[in-house]
Amino acid sequence: MTTQTPAPEQAPTRPGFIDKAMSGIERVGNKLPHPVLLFLGLFVLVGAASTALAAAGATVKIPGEDKTVAVQGVFTGDGVVWLLENFIPNFTGFPSLGTVLLMMAAVGVAERTGLLETVVRASISRAPRWLLPYLVAFVAAQAHLMSDVAILVIPPLAALVFKNAGRNPVAGLIGGFACVCAGYAAGFSIGALDALYTGITQQAAQVLPQGADAPTHILINYFYTASASVILALIGGFLISRILEPRLPWPTADGSQADGSRADGAQAGGSRADGSRADGEVTTEVTALQRRGMLRAGLSVLAYAAVVITCWLLPGSPLRGEGGSLVPSPVLDGIVPLLFVAFLLAGAVYGRTVKAVTRFEDVPRMMADAITGMSAYIVLILVIAQVIGVFDWTNLGTLLAVKGAAVLESVGLTGYLGLVAFVLLVCVLNLFITSGSALWSLVAPVFVPAFMLLHMEPAVTQAAFRIGDSATQMITPLNPYVFLLLTVLKRYEPEAQLGSLLSRLSVFVVPFLVAWLAVLGIFYGFDIPLGPGASIHTP
Repeated sequence: MTTQTPAPEQAPTRPGFIDKAMSGIERVGNKLPHPVLLFLGLFVLVGAASTALAAAGATVKIPGEDKTVAVQGVFTGDGVVWLLENFIPNFTGFPSLGTVLLMMAAVGVAERTGLLETVVRASISRAPRWLLPYLVAFVAAQAHLMSDVAILVIPPLAALVFKNAGRNPVAGLIGGFACVCAGYAAGFSIGALDALYTGITQQAAQVLPQGADAPTHILINYFYTASASVILALIGGFLISRILEPRLPWPTADGSQADGSRADGAQAGGSRADGSRADGEVTTEVTALQRRGMLRAGLSVLAYAAVVITCWLLPGSPLRGEGGSLVPSPVLDGIVPLLFVAFLLAGAVYGRTVKAVTRFEDVPRMMADAITGMSAYIVLILVIAQVIGVFDWTNLGTLLAVKGAAVLESVGLTGYLGLVAFVLLVCVLNLFITSGSALWSLVAPVFVPAFMLLHMEPAVTQAAFRIGDSATQMITPLNPYVFLLLTVLKRYEPEAQLGSLLSRLSVFVVPFLVAWLAVLGIFYGFDIPLGPGASIHTP
């Protein structure tokens, strides 16, 4: 059965402060062009600025380097020749492109067989009543592995679990959404988001000569994001249980259609191959077949991981680094293909068990379907790659980084205070540019090298960006999932308005922002590596 999504209702006749503020943000944000047009405009701006500075003979001296480099113009003979020769290499050589597509193909199998959704249901369906808010928050903080599917699945599922436990389902719905957004860049798991961020970071770091040797592998923020996800879960659970839920009215409707699940082509009222409902009804039930599938998938991945780790730890193994080191090593350099095999193996084994995979052709079809959904990302990367490429070739990125670092140093915003200022800037920009990849592509070419000149590794700047990218995502009307959440909320509270939803979500913003910053402060203050081989300060 197909359910039409009702259009979001208009704001109240006499809007309050929050409604006015959010309406203003929405009006400004709606004037922003499509990300592709935004980067095309930025390309023209960079081209014009670099050409003008080149004509004026602008140069820049990199601190710590003896040489002085000149700014080169895009709209010159040399610039046009360079662009013609490098247009395709800029695109095909973009670091995150292959990584993201590889990860999405493997995770797509785990998603389309139903494995990821079943794991979520099994994680929270039988939890004690008092533990539910904390467990929902923890699962949500790991959910970026499921990509945007997490926003569709976890909030309505949390609402149903809360309802079955005799708690206010709206608290589960809103709390689940807030924790997915705030923890989207956190977690113990590694996914396409990590690959995407790391690829952009790698390109931005290469604006400076020393950036070529900077650690920019997919795990550079792993220790930090894993730690932050635990803190976010504890704070999220507290906010849901002690702040949000006591202030909510009891729903006037039962929310029987508060879902967000997908029919996946199955017949109405039927079940998918993995046993989940296909009629739009969210269920917390995990069938015996699904449990068997999870067990087999888990055992398969554990066996695979045991083989990889054993080969890595063996003395004299080719998987060890120079001098027999474990960090860095080929295992870390090749973590993406290793993860690719792990997800592909888990999804295929689970799918085979629950009959979602009945023949070999089903697996490549699922991989192809997952990559098809990345077409908009591929088009965006085509343009982003050119912008970052000209930033590098023209030396304009180097000039801006050196000047930006000097400004931060002159006003005393160095070290941790500089990172906090950067986080707050990203928080504001995130209200208008909701695409994390687009926003990181805009700010990384300037701030990654700027903080490198202030003796901080690219991993630190990327970690700081994760904070700003997560903190305000839940309260911007430019996030289309906010209106999807409002639609689901109306099934419990038919009179709910956008303002009331945003006001409830806003209670999470500052605590989550402070928590993220506090964890970063601990890592920074004690000089704890943010990930394997990814220290805070440059040598």
